[in-house]
Amino acid sequence: QVQLVESGGGLVQAGGSLRLSCAASGSIFNINAMGWYRQAPGKQREFVAIITRGGSTNYADSVKGRFTISRDNAKNTMYLQMNSLKPEETAVFYCYGRDSLRNYWGQGTQVTVSS
Repeated sequence: QVQLVESGGGLVQAGGSLRLSCAASGSIFNINAMGWYRQAPGKQREFVAIITRGGSTNYADSVKGRFTISRDNAKNTMYLQMNSLKPEETAVFYCYGRDSLRNYWGQGTQVTVSS
């Protein structure tokens, strides 16, 4: 089993920045990728960014150039640096991890961007 715990959400003005963290624990040695999804009110959960065990990254088109995903293997923690945030990006952000058997999700952290 893998446990994922997000932190770093909050309220920020449009154009501002936040850094989310996701701390992983448990059977993390088999995780081959981690990432972030978000779910805005009344909308489906959508992909934001992913980073593989090898360090390859991929981003949703809507966040390219503004968000950066990274990880600290020594701390078993993944980060999402979010810059130039927009009000329409108000959402619950979820940490995601996968191994060969299943996907894992954190409980989510709220990000609110005020206009």
